[in-house]
Amino acid sequence: MRLTEAEIRRVLPHAFAGISDPAYPPDMRGKVRDIYLRPGRRILVTTDRLSAFDRVLGLVPYKGQVLNQLSAFWFERTRDIIPNHMLACPDPNVMVVRECQALPVEVIVRGYITGVTQTALWYRYSQGERHIYGYTFPEGLRKNQPLPEPIITPTTKGGPTGHDERLTCQEVVERRLVAPAVWEQVQTAAIALFRRGQEMARRGGLILVDTKYEFGLTEDGQLMLIDEIHTPDSSRFWRADTYEARFAAGEEPDNFDKEFVRLWYAERGYRGDGEPPAWDANLAVLASLRYIQVYEMLTGMEFVPAEYPAEPRVINALREL
Repeated sequence: MRLTEAEIRRVLPHAFAGISDPAYPPDMRGKVRDIYLRPGRRILVTTDRLSAFDRVLGLVPYKGQVLNQLSAFWFERTRDIIPNHMLACPDPNVMVVRECQALPVEVIVRGYITGVTQTALWYRYSQGERHIYGYTFPEGLRKNQPLPEPIITPTTKGGPTGHDERLTCQEVVERRLVAPAVWEQVQTAAIALFRRGQEMARRGGLILVDTKYEFGLTEDGQLMLIDEIHTPDSSRFWRADTYEARFAAGEEPDNFDKEFVRLWYAERGYRGDGEPPAWDANLAVLASLRYIQVYEMLTGMEFVPAEYPAEPRVINALREL
């Protein structure tokens, strides 16, 4: 039985911000994941932190567990396409992964023309551009329309401005960011992963609209899928059963990812500049319910909440590694 709003509200004070015990400082801290280094391995601790607009906004109960377990689910079901870095999940919030050298490119695969950020296809198209990311788009496209085939629109990671910068697939090679043979492997794997994700998401009643993949190389040069895969943080999902009617009516699709958090802020006049409005407990509860529902729709399994507070069990897992 899915957790109720009241049950999530009760654990709000215990949402997992990360390990506070000074005996266990992370070697690296990302916006959502804390990383502990071991010889040849990394320990990824996925917290309940929610980031948007390039900053951490607040904590969402069970979000870290959903991201960690959902990535594990997808890693297991895509090994036939490309190897990945996952070795074990000793705790619902912890993943042990193989050490890889990350490629300096984020691989964005898009199946629809949508989005409002400056790197989004629809934003560029709506500004009058027709040659975007190295692809030529015809006149007359509508927002949220499916593309004939999925396309790859890479970006840098951060870049000089601190923000992702658009690339074409050709520029990835021309700028020597990735070797040509490796980039060919990456593109083939990315499209295959996206098609697998779309197929499985449809079975669960969702449309995988677009997603971000990251790849890395092992010491012996083997290409691997790393980071996370097909989560509500790395992907855009829409509800499948309402998409056609809403598209025909010119309405926005029912989104099933963290986009609704961005919309909550946008409704209050915030789009990333200056100080954001205070994090809202009701928003945290709604976000938690959304993450759990996506997990259940994609996996077909009931979400089993891990014990809170999370820090003691996560520390116990780290002691064993």
